[in-house]
Amino acid sequence: MSPFSKSLTLSGWRIFAACVRHHSSLTTELIENMDKKATWDRFYTENSSSTPTFKTFEWFFGFDSVKDFILPLLQSRSHPDALIQVLDIGCGTSGLGPSIYRHSPLPVHVTCADISPVAVQLMQAHIQAKAIPPLNLSSQLEFVELDCTQLDKHYGASSVDLIVDKGTTDALLRSKQGKGKAGLLLSQCLRVLQSSGSLLQFSDEDPDARLLWLETAARDLGAMAADVGVQEVGEMRGVCYYCYQVTPRPVV
Repeated sequence: MSPFSKSLTLSGWRIFAACVRHHSSLTTELIENMDKKATWDRFYTENSSSTPTFKTFEWFFGFDSVKDFILPLLQSRSHPDALIQVLDIGCGTSGLGPSIYRHSPLPVHVTCADISPVAVQLMQAHIQAKAIPPLNLSSQLEFVELDCTQLDKHYGASSVDLIVDKGTTDALLRSKQGKGKAGLLLSQCLRVLQSSGSLLQFSDEDPDARLLWLETAARDLGAMAADVGVQEVGEMRGVCYYCYQVTPRPVV
């Protein structure tokens, strides 16, 4: 087994341990089909039906663990006449996107996108029932059903300032089609990001594996290269997490 495959397998099982503790019947389906809409529809349907009241479901950790990676980037992206465009890909029922909307001192338009209409509907109903006051009154928040390997159907080129990915790339890499779909997602992110924008990937995958894959995949895209960096988020429940920052740059 290669170092990449070993790291990916460990990363995948850490995700499974977090999400299938009370969903043992979903284990096999998640292992084999983490890239499928039907799998996540079932997961969020069962997860929501198991509790009498709505509760956000967090992959890895919540907003407080990563706010110091996100909010400073927003401070550097201020537009005089436009909202800062933030995209949370594979949002599920996480509170990450709504928390960015709530805590950003600068005006932001936060789009929380997921392939599962069940997750999107749950979040829309939650926000309608319990309104979240934004720190900046001009900020906006929306939830959309969107296959994030097809971002160009929703966004124009160079139109997004910040993309946040908390576990979505990990899920794609763990699926049967693996690196192909994850590479397509990366390609789409680089296409819709502004030249000074950033993609933040939060993952428990070791930098030796993820940095190599990001650098290679970005270079293989052809039309767009990228600068890639990593910072340690910290250790939680015995697992070390990382923030991978990818910034697009034109190929000269």
